[in-house]
Amino acid sequence: MTGPVLETERLILRPIAMEDFPRWAEMMGDAEAAKFLGGAQPAAVAWRGFMSMAGAWSLTGVSMFSLIERGTGLWLGRIGPWRPHDWPGTEVGWGLHPDAQGKGYGVEAATAALDYAFDVLGWTDVIHCIDPANTPSQRLAERVGSRNLGPTRLPPPFQDLPMERWGQSREEWRARPR
Repeated sequence: MTGPVLETERLILRPIAMEDFPRWAEMMGDAEAAKFLGGAQPAAVAWRGFMSMAGAWSLTGVSMFSLIERGTGLWLGRIGPWRPHDWPGTEVGWGLHPDAQGKGYGVEAATAALDYAFDVLGWTDVIHCIDPANTPSQRLAERVGSRNLGPTRLPPPFQDLPMERWGQSREEWRARPR
């Protein structure tokens, strides 16, 4: 693995590893879980996304972390800093496996990822690209102190997706109530 390992009370955030792929493919194959992540995908397509995230760690030093439950070692999702080519900003994004949703893992992991983006990567602001219909993701963004900054446009092949840019500055993050 190339990249840092972050730990929270219940979670380990670490670079993507081969053993994560079965649960990744399961999440990306689930129509509801993948609805706002490009839609349900067969394993062969999910593999390409998985490898893109892994490759980003190697080539840029920045990518989403695999989110691992400390007590069980279970892969719960992906979350973290992400800077795709022509993206509308420096993003901390997320996607949780269906059985990990609604348990507070997203807020716990997003908090660690935002700390990492601001304190280690030195980012001055962070965005979250969220579909206007994705209310669970909007709630997570709000819980970590981000606000809706208005519509944005993603690069091809995602240019036609409706998208809002949520986010906050490093100063706002540091001044938030804890």
